[in-house]
Amino acid sequence: MREIVLDTETTGFDPQSGDRIVEIGAVELMGHMATGKTYHQYINPERGMPDEAFQVHGLGDEFLSDKPKFAAVGQAFLDFIGDSKLVIHNAAFDIKFLNAELGWMGLPQIPWEQAIDTLEIARKRFPGSPASLDALCRRFHIDNTSRTLHGALLDSEILAEVYLELIGGRQPDFGLSTAHTSGSGAQGDAWSPRPRATPLGTRVSAKEAAAHAEFVATLGDDAMWLKP
Repeated sequence: MREIVLDTETTGFDPQSGDRIVEIGAVELMGHMATGKTYHQYINPERGMPDEAFQVHGLGDEFLSDKPKFAAVGQAFLDFIGDSKLVIHNAAFDIKFLNAELGWMGLPQIPWEQAIDTLEIARKRFPGSPASLDALCRRFHIDNTSRTLHGALLDSEILAEVYLELIGGRQPDFGLSTAHTSGSGAQGDAWSPRPRATPLGTRVSAKEAAAHAEFVATLGDDAMWLKP
């Protein structure tokens, strides 16, 4: 079960008024566990950065001037997310911008139903309570001290931790769901760790092995280490 935790940074609030995406960050989850695979891209918005937006994420005109335009990275982004569910905090905002950028390129739109909105989940779980990413970090005791400014990849990594808490922890069903272990199709063919091509070597020294064998010899023929 592949999911992508996603965040964007932009020049403002409305792509139809000329605002653009300037950063995309995404973290891959497999079976609700981070795989270590990420997507991160700064983007030249082809316009000036308003001071209000700069104060939020710190990405200025000079820094972004040599970064690729969205047209150069849009297809690679779509290839990375595929048809996986997209975990986003306030999904309407990010999907609106992503679909605007994809539309200008003539690329396929992201269906709204592909998104999982953690803001909506948090509001349902904790009605009347603050539901910002920082507020949820405080609630779940997640360290976000490195988050002095918004950053798409950092926010995605933090959101991945928040999401796992919102759905009940890293293994919400303790791995007992038959939907992930039997049957056919996408669910039945769920991802599982591959065996190592070369097994790890023993960490027991020759001296330790000899001492263990000497100890086992004192236990008689019923020692569990001597049973087949």
